[in-house]
Amino acid sequence: MSQLSSPLRSGIARPTFLNGGGACADLIAAKDWSATPLGPIEGWSSALRTATAILLRSPVPIVMLWGEDGVMLYNDAYSGFAGGRHPDLLGSNVREGWPEVADFNDNVMKVGLAGGTLNYRDQELTLYRHGQPEQVWMDLDYSPVLDARGDPAGVICFLAETTERVAAERRSAFLLTLSDALRPIGTPTEITSLAADRLGAYLGASRVFYAAIADGRMTVERDFSQGVGSIVGEHVLDGFGPDLLGAYRIGKPVVASDVTTDPRLGDVARAGLASREVGAFVDVVLFEEERWVGLLAVQSATPRHWTAAEQNLIQEVGERVKVAVERARAERDRLWTLSQDMLARADFSGMMSAVSPAWTTILGWSETELLTRGYATFMHPEDMPPTLAAIERMAETRRPTRFENRIATRDGGWKHIEWTVAPEPDGINFVAVGRDLSDAKTREAELRLAQDALRQSQKMEAMGSLTGGVAHDFNNLLTPIIGSLDLLVRKELGSDRERRLIEGALQSAERAKTLVQRLLAFARRQPLQATAVDVGQLIDSLTGLLDSTLGPAIDLRVELDGDMPPAKADMNQLEMALLNLAVNARDAMPDGGALTLSARRERIEQGHDSGLPAGHYIRLGVGDTGIGMDADTLKRAAEPFFSTKGVGKGTGLGLSMVHGLAAQLGGQLTIDSAPGLGTTVTLWLPISDAAVEEDRAPAILVPDRKRVGTALLLEDEELVRMSTAHMLIDLGYDVIEGASAEEGLHLIQNGLAPDLVVTDHLMPGMTGAQLARRLRTVRPALPVLIVSGYAEEEGIDPDLPRLTKPFRSGELAASLSALSFAPPA
Repeated sequence: MSQLSSPLRSGIARPTFLNGGGACADLIAAKDWSATPLGPIEGWSSALRTATAILLRSPVPIVMLWGEDGVMLYNDAYSGFAGGRHPDLLGSNVREGWPEVADFNDNVMKVGLAGGTLNYRDQELTLYRHGQPEQVWMDLDYSPVLDARGDPAGVICFLAETTERVAAERRSAFLLTLSDALRPIGTPTEITSLAADRLGAYLGASRVFYAAIADGRMTVERDFSQGVGSIVGEHVLDGFGPDLLGAYRIGKPVVASDVTTDPRLGDVARAGLASREVGAFVDVVLFEEERWVGLLAVQSATPRHWTAAEQNLIQEVGERVKVAVERARAERDRLWTLSQDMLARADFSGMMSAVSPAWTTILGWSETELLTRGYATFMHPEDMPPTLAAIERMAETRRPTRFENRIATRDGGWKHIEWTVAPEPDGINFVAVGRDLSDAKTREAELRLAQDALRQSQKMEAMGSLTGGVAHDFNNLLTPIIGSLDLLVRKELGSDRERRLIEGALQSAERAKTLVQRLLAFARRQPLQATAVDVGQLIDSLTGLLDSTLGPAIDLRVELDGDMPPAKADMNQLEMALLNLAVNARDAMPDGGALTLSARRERIEQGHDSGLPAGHYIRLGVGDTGIGMDADTLKRAAEPFFSTKGVGKGTGLGLSMVHGLAAQLGGQLTIDSAPGLGTTVTLWLPISDAAVEEDRAPAILVPDRKRVGTALLLEDEELVRMSTAHMLIDLGYDVIEGASAEEGLHLIQNGLAPDLVVTDHLMPGMTGAQLARRLRTVRPALPVLIVSGYAEEEGIDPDLPRLTKPFRSGELAASLSALSFAPPA
């Protein structure tokens, strides 16, 4: 204790700078400062006096740490913050005054005496203001105090305690997150376990648990513990003693800060708590209609002062746990009543003590019949031994198990039931959940069918991917073949016999080109010009051609809705598809019959056989009255190269091409057929958002003539590049060749000024479309023609001119004419 004398020491007048400074000023005036590093008060420097006078008159808590030792001077507001440490703190050095935060204050003195400042917001510290550790939060502002020479002589601190606000915010946040976490939990045990874990961690408790109270016993299923042992199990309440049990019945939290001195605890209770490593506790009793049903306990292994805020928090958590547990039990009861599964409680001796209503619904037996007969009597004789053996093993291992058996129905039948059974803690009973497998077995059969369909779809997808890749490579191979043969034909080289051979080779190459187009259609990689198509008008325009193609033995019928929206389709590809389907239908009617072309708008619901999303589509059908297909043929009908027409009578690509076309347009193809009942092939096409465009006059091409200029040709395939170069030279261009887009860009950047660029699209590195976009920025007027092996739509701007491989010289010339003579954008 600092030595304090009377307010005015003998023979020394009270310094005037202390006037009006409150109780702390009186203490400063009465203290003998000669024993401190500050020396006698009458010898204090003007800077020290002035700073002290200012802080004493402030209503804000202020403390000043003077000199290298940090001698403490503070005002009345700070003395309230200091609590039981006041007035001993006055005149002490800060390291000895607050030893629990010595390191923190050492840093303050070091920075402040060096002329620096410090600022803290909601700084958390543990202080011993009342003889016990106490968690506090503060706003702290530190600044140096200068002497007459302008050098730092001390440090002044403006302080505001924020403990109540911070604690309230943390408490609110804790309760909010706890409520959110408890909301989705469905069992009482999980609810109480989560609450105990969260509360124990938040309070730094040694043990937290929820106990169910019944018949004078306390049952703990789980507990949170750190540094102490678990007390899971049953405990007798009589050992608590009458005084403590009486306190529980009042309904308020029961708080003990030190079990060794609490007068409500007898020797038996103290011994019991000591054996469980309990030095202090807070117990919140949970009632249900004035009946004590539960207890939320928070325990410390050592004596602990429980603040009012901590007690209130524990009580609020207890109320939340009670509400959550009641909700979970209500849901459990509701589940028991409404569950479609058969729920039961039974014992290992062979009887059931409770059954849910689903038993009667599924099996027909009444509750009385089920509870008065041994459960083995309801089992199929063949299933009884393995079922009872499984239950016996569960009784021995104390582990849940699963099995299936057949249970008798009241009408004499049998139900396949899947059981999940688990033992209860009492060692006598177990719970069982039985699920009727009737629907499950039906779903299994449906699943097998769906898996077969998926495997078929995956096989078709794999074949499509392979087919598309092969077709793309064939296009690159056909391009120089067709181009070279076309050049020989146009130059009329060789004898008549040789020219006929060349013409034959060119026709074969063109047939190969058509075959590749069908492969690309199946692979969904053919170049499509999807527009709004009037399906009715398209069918009308085809009827004349179909009449002559089908012959007199086939009766052609047309069924069209009067008001159909346009379909999203490629008109040329759709015409070819209808012709293919009509020829297939004709071949399926060798003795004649009827072929029906139909089109109408139809809505598809979710789960339709086509697999398409729900919505409106154009349903385009081609039906015949021919021989039909059996199940195996129908399953493979859309596979590429599969044909029933015999060797040399078809490529087997007709249906696969139509299937690929529909899928590429966002639609689907379905087939209905049966032996002797004919076949209907249906194309489901999406409805177009655009309007049907009026027929336009054919484009006028510039007459074929020699041109002059330089063409930059970029192609990574050497043979394709050579063939295309010959075509360009024949058209009158000087040709500069490159093997990549990067090479072409480099040539232009280094001074090459071509009149046009002809480039492949997919090449190693930069694509042709990417090159075109780069050239638009540096040479916006330079025409660029993209040459593509198939419909590589991705990355190609719609306005970029394109030519599809393979092509003849005339097709290249037409593309260049449209490109070169198009009006400027």
